[in-house]
Amino acid sequence: MKVKDYDVPEDLLYTKDHEWVRLEAEEAVVGITHYAAEMLHDVVFVTLPSLGAKVEAGKAVANVESVKSVSDVFSPLSGVVTSVNQELTQHPELINQDPYGRGWFFRAKLTSLEAERGGLMDPSSYAKLLEELVAQEG
Repeated sequence: MKVKDYDVPEDLLYTKDHEWVRLEAEEAVVGITHYAAEMLHDVVFVTLPSLGAKVEAGKAVANVESVKSVSDVFSPLSGVVTSVNQELTQHPELINQDPYGRGWFFRAKLTSLEAERGGLMDPSSYAKLLEELVAQEG
């Protein structure tokens, strides 16, 4: 699905802060949305969580630095980090080029999926949020 020029894959869940989640069994893959990547402009540096770190839903777990600003990335769900995308440390531009593919940030083994899943948006809800933001931008 598309909203203006922004992709909204239909197999993901989203946060109001523009993170995405791909659920894979007991794990979640996390990244930032196409909209967030575009708003940041050219990403030049990323700080990722540590392997084994406990992440909490709604809490900052990573930073993205662009030519424009530094932004926090929040964990959409609680869990323990099982993998990080080391490729981003050498090639942070992947976040802009392929936010839903090679631009992923981390994987986490989930600890509270059932309790927290309701706080995430489905693709149509996220698309509606984007439509509102695009309309405000004019």
